[in-house]
Amino acid sequence: MTRIPWWRHAVVYEVYVRSFADSDGDGEGDLQGIRSRLGHLRDLGVDALWLTPFYTSPLADGGYDVADYRDVDPRFGTLRDFDALVADVHAHGLRLIVDIVPNHSSDRHPWFREALAAPPGSPERSRYIFRPGRPGERPGEESPPNDWPSAFGGPAWTQVDDGEWYLHLYAREQPDFNWRNPEVQREFEDILRFWLDRGVDGFRIDVAAGLFKDASFRDLGGEDRRVLNGPIYSRPEVHDVYRRWRRILDEYDGDRMAIGEVWTDGPEDLALYLRPDELHQVFQFDLQLASWSAAAFRDVATAAMKAVAPTGAAPTWVLSSHDSIRHVTRYERPENVPGIGHARAKAALLMLLALPGSAYLYQGEELGLPEVTDLPDDARQDPIWERTNGELVGRDGCRVPLPWSGDSEPYGFCADGARPWLPMPRDWASMTVEAQSSDPSSMLAFYREALALRRRLLDDLPEDVEWLDSPDTAVFFRRGPLICALNCGDNPVRLPPGEPLLSSSPLYGDLLPGNASALIAHQQ
Repeated sequence: MTRIPWWRHAVVYEVYVRSFADSDGDGEGDLQGIRSRLGHLRDLGVDALWLTPFYTSPLADGGYDVADYRDVDPRFGTLRDFDALVADVHAHGLRLIVDIVPNHSSDRHPWFREALAAPPGSPERSRYIFRPGRPGERPGEESPPNDWPSAFGGPAWTQVDDGEWYLHLYAREQPDFNWRNPEVQREFEDILRFWLDRGVDGFRIDVAAGLFKDASFRDLGGEDRRVLNGPIYSRPEVHDVYRRWRRILDEYDGDRMAIGEVWTDGPEDLALYLRPDELHQVFQFDLQLASWSAAAFRDVATAAMKAVAPTGAAPTWVLSSHDSIRHVTRYERPENVPGIGHARAKAALLMLLALPGSAYLYQGEELGLPEVTDLPDDARQDPIWERTNGELVGRDGCRVPLPWSGDSEPYGFCADGARPWLPMPRDWASMTVEAQSSDPSSMLAFYREALALRRRLLDDLPEDVEWLDSPDTAVFFRRGPLICALNCGDNPVRLPPGEPLLSSSPLYGDLLPGNASALIAHQQ
């Protein structure tokens, strides 16, 4: 019998380090805080945790601007704290995935400081992407080298004192590396080994498709900046990098893995990253983007499974992350019916867990946390807010710290009297881990029950899905002995025959209420 690697069907919990748990009272989460709360993740029933960047960083973009890839930022702890965290994670029977950010560094990285101090054309500058400008519309003016935009608003180029421009697909504090430089490639291979030697089980690769840019730096014109094989993303050269990374991962025991943050135009493009000698997984974001619709959910699931089928890989499912509006809030719209977001979130979870592949959860979704939409302007820290002059609020609303206990801010996230780095809502007392742990009807209790059921059933579930006939508002499918029924409509629908194992809302006999789902033992 073929041994199945741990990650293939894992439930992975994303820890946004700055907002998970604060151990030292400075208002920011840290590694010791995570260590103190590992029991929560074990009891929740996940298999692994993924840490967002904890490296030395000025936090211009939440840590995705890395100044030192081989150290822990002092506000988050020390390398000794990291080693202790790895040991504790493994002692709890969990795995640890860490973020790696290879597309760009911080502008405080020693290499970039050396680049600014060196002349144009120097080896120091060749580690990044520096280009001369081009004539502007008026005499004496100069324009950026091309029309590429930053994902955070404005142009993707900033001019330095000597007249050259450097590329940053994100914030100006995040200069892009030049991956055509072998020194950059060797550096990141060494960084991988540094963390693998410390015991990490895998990597989540930020902007995995963006490392190489078109060598001619041609304008986009009217072209979408994410078009596959366009000037910016998914250049063919990137696959050689991941083949080398895969060989490094395979040198280590314990099924070390890598999952890429990859946006592509279609299934064929996605499959290129999942060839047997490249990445183990890629994020499939379409479920996170799908509207609350039976047709949309079925179409997304079908396409995701079709995309990975030729590669032999397994699909990945995600509803929320540190980069997106929390799905409880997303599912409230446009109806704005009180409680409908929570009902739909519970229903969506059962579908997520019933599908083959791995599920990625975002911290706080097990508490039913909503997006915080009323943060004061002066509290916002996402560069999107600043770069768009407030036109886009950015991602701070999904990054508000977790409430653990108590009836007022900081809800046990940090010591009483300490101020969290983002303000926490006044009405979260009923949403704390403490409050929900003693409530059998809470979202937390439901997540624990759903994850425990999935773990019990997993060994008996085949990887293929059979779609069953269902009403227009519903999705029914079967995986061997398990049937999942999801009703996205408002009116009840009749369940397929079988024994109900778990439902997101109470059933009416053999009727599944609207905005609800159920897992059913199939009658053979």
